[in-house]
Amino acid sequence: MTSTMLVLGPKLAIALALMTAAAATVATVGRLGHGRQIAVAAVRAALQLAAVSLVITAIVGSLWATGVFVLLMSVVAAGTSGRRITGGPHGWWAGVPIATASLTVVAALLLAGLVPPHGIAIIPIAGILTGGAMTATSLAGRRFNDDLHARRGEVEAALALGLPPRDARLLVCRPAASQALVPALDQTRTVGLVTLPGAFVGVLLGGASPLTAGITQLFVLVGLLAVEATAIVLTIEVMARGQLRPQAITRRRRSD
Repeated sequence: MTSTMLVLGPKLAIALALMTAAAATVATVGRLGHGRQIAVAAVRAALQLAAVSLVITAIVGSLWATGVFVLLMSVVAAGTSGRRITGGPHGWWAGVPIATASLTVVAALLLAGLVPPHGIAIIPIAGILTGGAMTATSLAGRRFNDDLHARRGEVEAALALGLPPRDARLLVCRPAASQALVPALDQTRTVGLVTLPGAFVGVLLGGASPLTAGITQLFVLVGLLAVEATAIVLTIEVMARGQLRPQAITRRRRSD
């Protein structure tokens, strides 16, 4: 069997297994600490993509089922990002920036008529934007926490000067957390020169003209910038107010 990009068959399965093993081995030998996670992530990706392919095929003709699926994506993204930030299962406040940023943009695109009200159009757009919001939230949250820990003395100094806790945390931690937007900026700046992202390649291989593929990719990149910038701002605000904290900090505060 062949697709537009790959020759499907046993050789592809073997190549995927070898690449996964190579990545896990390099991570283990290099002491990155993620060898087992790489293998688990690859297996999960295979199973999830197979299941999602079947689900999307079944629901793509129904708007209400599409809406439920989009909400499910937001829930999973919130749980994933929350665990990355807090180190535990109670980081559901991560759902605020993710859902607010991604679903607002999707709704605006639908209302403006730029995205047709069909599952086959809504699901990929919502998936791309939700994934971008999740990544931005995770990066901003982790960097906020890292700075909050490393520069605790500066936060305490700001508190001693009379700043409210929220303002003291924002003053010290906002610059580092805002760097979470850098990957999206770099991707947008170098598109076509360094990378050819999935939307461009997919539309082009689907038979559209290069111009249409380029416009589609630009639409996706600008949408991601809007979503990720919004998600980062909301993440910083939520964390400055103390809603998302690592478990160790939360337990210490309760014991105090």
